[in-house]
Amino acid sequence: MNKQGNTYTFIYSVILVVVVAALLSVISLSLQPRQNENRQNEKRQNILSAIHISSTAQNSAELFNKYIKEQFIVNDKGQRIEGNAFNVDIKEQYNVAADKREFPVFVADVDGATKYILPIYGAGLWGPIWGYISLDADKSTIYGTFFDHQGETPGLGAEITTPAFNNQFQNKQIFSGEELVSILVIKGGNATGKNEVDAISGGTITSKGVENMLRNYLTYYEPFLKQK
Repeated sequence: MNKQGNTYTFIYSVILVVVVAALLSVISLSLQPRQNENRQNEKRQNILSAIHISSTAQNSAELFNKYIKEQFIVNDKGQRIEGNAFNVDIKEQYNVAADKREFPVFVADVDGATKYILPIYGAGLWGPIWGYISLDADKSTIYGTFFDHQGETPGLGAEITTPAFNNQFQNKQIFSGEELVSILVIKGGNATGKNEVDAISGGTITSKGVENMLRNYLTYYEPFLKQK
């Protein structure tokens, strides 16, 4: 075959593309177990952060099994349904109709006290925001929160990940009597109520995104939260 001809060049290019594609597929498949493990470790770390437990990728599984004593899924009526709570992808569920959505619940034991951990998901200024909120045994008092984001502005909306913002939520109340009041994020440093926290300076839209995210998901979980 003429190595200077178009036919040779075409065949050589096709073979090269096929070989490279095969190699990339093999590499991707070989890395998939490690990628899945990393995602699971990150998820465990985030859940534990909502109950003030620091963990690493190396010890997250051990600490998760130590503190999380039960996990299950409820529907929008607060009824338990079949499934594995840890495997529920809250991002995928966000696009499912509320009456068909799966709502995971993680039950932790922290120094002998029961905590309920609920995943939440919403929209910030530039992209999705998400996190976990933990409640005391009364299902009204906030014990801790964890928030994260995809693309909020550093120094502004991205501050939802900081201890300074998250620490405000502890001991706040999501119920007033039997009424779900959720949490209000107040602009201007004027938060004084039992269900109010201060917004991030310069990050008003992201702060409101957190407020909306909490209100929406706590409304979905309300039937479960009212069960005694």
